[in-house]
Amino acid sequence: MKRFQLMALPYEADALQPVISPETIAFHHGKHLAAYVNNLNGLLSNSGFEDSTLEEIVCKSEGAIFNNAGQILNHEMYFGQFAANPTKNAPSGALAEAITRDFGSFEAFKEEFQKKGATLFGSGWVWLSADNNGRLVITQEPNANNPVRSGLRPLLTFDVWEHAYYLDYQNRRPDHLTALWQIIDWEVIEKRY
Repeated sequence: MKRFQLMALPYEADALQPVISPETIAFHHGKHLAAYVNNLNGLLSNSGFEDSTLEEIVCKSEGAIFNNAGQILNHEMYFGQFAANPTKNAPSGALAEAITRDFGSFEAFKEEFQKKGATLFGSGWVWLSADNNGRLVITQEPNANNPVRSGLRPLLTFDVWEHAYYLDYQNRRPDHLTALWQIIDWEVIEKRY
C-alpha cells in the first residue's frame, strides 16, 4: 500500500520570518500537516484508494479520507510556493499576461485575491487557478476543498485557517494575507501555470 510522507520544506523553518515565524512553521507544518499525513495513511487500508495519487484521492473521495488528502495537497502547494528571498516580487511572462488579461492588472488581482481571502467565512483557502483554456479564476474553497475537484489547475493559494496565522497575527487575517506576497516564489507559480 502506498504511504504518504510529510513533505520536506524547501527552506529552513526560520527562513520566512517575519512573515511566518518559526513557531508557526513548527505547528503548521510539523503538527497540523503531519497529522493529516498520519491520518490519511491510517485510513487508506481497504479504502479503494491504496494505490491512488493524492490528486486522485482528492477528486474522488469523501469524508475523512477527502478531508485529510485535501489538506495534504493544499498544504504541499502552500508550503511549496514560498521562498526566503524570492528572485522577483511579481510574475512575468505568460502568467503575468494572463493576470493582466483576466484581472486588469497585477495590483487589481492582488486586491481581489486578498479580499476573497479576508471574506471567506470560517476556515479554508483562497486560490488562483487556471481552467483548461488558461483563463484565470479566483475561488474561495471551504475547509479542505481544492479547485482540482472542479477541473481547475491550482496555481497559488493562501491558507486562511486560523492555525496558519494566529500565532503571528492573532485575529488580523487581512494583515497576514498582505504580508504573504513578500515570500511568494513566482517562479514556482509560473511553472504551475
